[in-house]
Amino acid sequence: MRLGIDFGTTHTVAALVDRGNYPTVGFEWGDAFPSVIAVRAHDGVVRYGQEAEEVAGDPGFALIRSFKRLVQDAGPMTELPVAGRSYRVADLLVGYFARLRDALRYSSNAEIGADEPLEVAVSVPANATSDQRFLTLDGFRRAGFDVVTLLNEPSAAGFEYGHRFRRTVTSRREHVLVYDLGGGTFDASLIHMSGLVNEVVASAGLPRLGGDDFDEAILALCLERAGSPAVGEAVRLQLRDLVRTQKEALLPQSRRFVLDLSLIGRPPVSVPLDEVNAACAPLVERTLEVIEEVLARGAGHGSLSARDLAGLYVVGGASSFPLIGRRLREEYGQPRVKRSPHPFAATAIGLACFLDDEAGYELSDCLTRHFGVFREAHAGREVSFDPIFSRDTRLPGPDDPPLASVRRYRPAHNLGHFRFVECSNLRDGRPDGFVSPWDGITFPFDRELRGRDDLQRIPVRRVDDALPEVEERYECTSSGLFQVTLTCVEDGWSRSFQIARHGGLAG
Repeated sequence: MRLGIDFGTTHTVAALVDRGNYPTVGFEWGDAFPSVIAVRAHDGVVRYGQEAEEVAGDPGFALIRSFKRLVQDAGPMTELPVAGRSYRVADLLVGYFARLRDALRYSSNAEIGADEPLEVAVSVPANATSDQRFLTLDGFRRAGFDVVTLLNEPSAAGFEYGHRFRRTVTSRREHVLVYDLGGGTFDASLIHMSGLVNEVVASAGLPRLGGDDFDEAILALCLERAGSPAVGEAVRLQLRDLVRTQKEALLPQSRRFVLDLSLIGRPPVSVPLDEVNAACAPLVERTLEVIEEVLARGAGHGSLSARDLAGLYVVGGASSFPLIGRRLREEYGQPRVKRSPHPFAATAIGLACFLDDEAGYELSDCLTRHFGVFREAHAGREVSFDPIFSRDTRLPGPDDPPLASVRRYRPAHNLGHFRFVECSNLRDGRPDGFVSPWDGITFPFDRELRGRDDLQRIPVRRVDDALPEVEERYECTSSGLFQVTLTCVEDGWSRSFQIARHGGLAG
């Protein structure tokens, strides 16, 4: 069985590859698997998905919603304190995906044999860090899925656009801009479509802007109108769920937003929709700024403006908010703005399209963030930054060798301390914008230090005698994962490292 699986902030959606059709999987409880985890306080038992949703109001459980947002900040060893215990985020992710696997087999309308392998294409936000990509890929594999490929979410949604609206792509208009607003993130990708080949020209996004933030803005407004009552965190989460449900039920002709406040013993509050729109408008405007950034970078590949687009494709569960469609039509014109008929499932359907060998789709994607390293300079008193792979660098295909970048030099210090970062922008050659730092690694240039396990405590000093030449080889896979191999050229002594972050999350 082949499936496309979109692990979302609010819920996870799966779509089947079925003889040229890509139906979404239905479960006994609905059309999606909730992205919720619950931990029972007295014994630490963990529940996932629908089983966690069923105990959402039980005070004996600590609920983790928007779990995907925690993965954004996690590394392979990151631990999360929940209900007085500590859980490794990677293990919670594996548990969630394992329960999803069981639900697909035993609680869905997908006819999957008990021993039938599950071949899947999975996705991450375009702005996902190397660690988020690794954790997602590794989590699915450890949970028993056979992961065929990992794609950026808007890149996958581009295939769904091609499946439904390919006729809009002409020789005069070959570009589609995907506007993907999910529960936790916003991404925009400019895609050049030629035949069955989708080439991602540029991507940008906001890793901390999504439907959750719209819900929080609306809830804050409603509570203000209710007299600003004190609300505990657990109750606030329940109220935010109510806000999301009401927000998703809004229609273009809606005039008021009504929120039930019986959870806190208050009467319902009714707010004019104009005021709700005003509270959310700054969030929408930030997404429009990203669109302009992507179009500007796309123009670097030739003259391009919004009127040159075949379509501006609106996907993602949070994109149904009427203000979003209205502002996009105001800025880019009614004919160009197209909303997926299945915005919650567009990414999963696109993933399934890509997995369908008979469809013949191909993808040429690119890096969405800069990747580089800080190195020691002047006996450790300064550091210099070296950008290794630039944003928009073309990624290799799934069957191609990794993209490689090599540095060779004769070191002047006894030790090399390497601090790796990813960032959304560079300013004067330095990381800027959204910066994701990884744990540093230490490599002994001096032979006398090989085998030492206390390199972090050894001071960096300049060495007068000539040291052996060193090679740094960086590799980037088709999934956007990085590895570095450091080698002493003279005798071949080397060490390889998967670039990762191991820090903890605050409780």
